[in-house]
Amino acid sequence: MNRFEHGLRLVLAALVFLGALLALPLSMAWGATTPSAPLANARPANWAQPLDTRINLYRMAPGLYRSALPTSRDWSTLQPLGIATVINFYQRGDEQWLRDPRVRQVHLPLRTDRIDDADVIEVLRSIRQAQGRGAVLIHCKHGQNRTGLIAAMYRVIYQNWSKEQALAEMRGGGFGGEERMDDAERYLRDADIPALRSALATGACSTRAWAFCALKDRLLGTIEGV
Repeated sequence: MNRFEHGLRLVLAALVFLGALLALPLSMAWGATTPSAPLANARPANWAQPLDTRINLYRMAPGLYRSALPTSRDWSTLQPLGIATVINFYQRGDEQWLRDPRVRQVHLPLRTDRIDDADVIEVLRSIRQAQGRGAVLIHCKHGQNRTGLIAAMYRVIYQNWSKEQALAEMRGGGFGGEERMDDAERYLRDADIPALRSALATGACSTRAWAFCALKDRLLGTIEGV
């Protein structure tokens, strides 16, 4: 090997070594950022977990599910979950799609633009009572706005989530309808959580002593006592 060939090999080796050094920071940077990407996009384990996004069906907790309005074709998906009670917040009832006589139907229509504490207390109390019979499905038409608010209130009242945690799931859980959630968010942010818990514990129908439902209960009590 002459001096020229020897020098050429040294130059090529130096170039290869230099290229490796230049590539090292890029590979280190790629290695540092790539693993964190899945973590950043991971769904929190305590959020409702998707079961069938076609009908917006999610499991909130063992034995508690949320969805959009099912059809009769969807019963084959719901039945294996052991649903014993369906609580419906939509204006239309469930009798058109749900014909299993073993499943209890509870119809509590809601409108988030005019919802109040009495509505929320009635719904949450109904969910809790239904859970004593088995698995519960809550739904409205799309499984977004009304169902989203009640799911968030359930999280805060019964699972001790903060309002911020419940709002994060409501907005980021993939249920849709975020552009229509202003009324639901407003109610949740303004809700007096201790007062709601007290009403649920004492059997009161509202957080206000002079609420219509409370006045009606007093009137009925007076009539029955006569």
